[in-house]
Amino acid sequence: MIRIGVLCPSDIAFRRFLPSLKKATGFQYVGIAVASPEEWFCDELGNIDKKTIDNIQNHEKEKAERFVNTYSGKIFYGYETMIRSAEVDAIYIPLPPAMHFKWAEKALLNGKHVLLEKPFATDLRETKLLLDIAEKNNLALHEDYMFVYHNQMETINEILRSGEIGDVRLYRISFGFPRRDKDDFRYKKNMGGGALLDAGGYTIKMASTLLGPNCKMVAATTNYIPGFEVDIYGSATMANETGVVAQLAFGMDNDYKCELEIWGSKGTLTATRVMTAPAGFVPSCIMKKNQEFETRELPEDDAFLKSILCFEKSVKDDNARRENYKLIEQQAVLVEEFKRVSVIKL
Repeated sequence: MIRIGVLCPSDIAFRRFLPSLKKATGFQYVGIAVASPEEWFCDELGNIDKKTIDNIQNHEKEKAERFVNTYSGKIFYGYETMIRSAEVDAIYIPLPPAMHFKWAEKALLNGKHVLLEKPFATDLRETKLLLDIAEKNNLALHEDYMFVYHNQMETINEILRSGEIGDVRLYRISFGFPRRDKDDFRYKKNMGGGALLDAGGYTIKMASTLLGPNCKMVAATTNYIPGFEVDIYGSATMANETGVVAQLAFGMDNDYKCELEIWGSKGTLTATRVMTAPAGFVPSCIMKKNQEFETRELPEDDAFLKSILCFEKSVKDDNARRENYKLIEQQAVLVEEFKRVSVIKL
């Protein structure tokens, strides 16, 4: 049994991670960690008044108590307390991206396996450092791009293998959502925000899954808008060694879109909830052949659970662990390639 704790009472941990973890019989949920003022505010602590600190701490404790009331477990006061605890074997980290490296490194150095929400880290250097520590200490690392494990992806691949839409001429992958609250970490540079690391990572991961491990970033564009310090939308072109191309578009001040289009020589497949389908949701795709359209149901699934089970396998199996290392590094390399070739530099 793998005893796992959650670092931070985040919304995604409450809504998605823990409901799925309950179905994973190889894990025991231990509890939730609340940051100490020193951990949350870091070097800025001396510049913040006590009332503000107390209000934030009380709010975090209230959220943590909601976790305990719903999922049981205990509250760890301080991230370091959980990371050093002999009660915990593995840590799930759903913190803002800029905090991933620091706390993942501390967890690994304390002998904990680590499941990180995407993006894994903010750059390739951080990614490689974490992978090196994990490999030297025989510890599992996992980046939580759940959609790649969803059953609908296998069904889509079966359609491609069947030849029903012919040879693939082009992949189009789009993921974007309307503007969120101005205080959301996604719009803060010092928190690792920006459309590339958030929405763009989904499209890159999808493209590499479809194009294969030897795909490359061919061209990229980063876009900013007034009033924001981070990139707000972007686009890219990727290709594999056989010349098959994927066009990517993403953003976080956009009309909502979560779409995969596969244009073939005989038909076109379009799936419209391909990267964010929650447990219990029945996705579908539209099959178009010239001017004939057919809507088909795709299988429902719990992709979050599948991702957790992949993490479990990495904890228990050396080969699975090494394969996960490769996938994590491949994603980081492609994000770095995007930054390098982008016509506007991040």
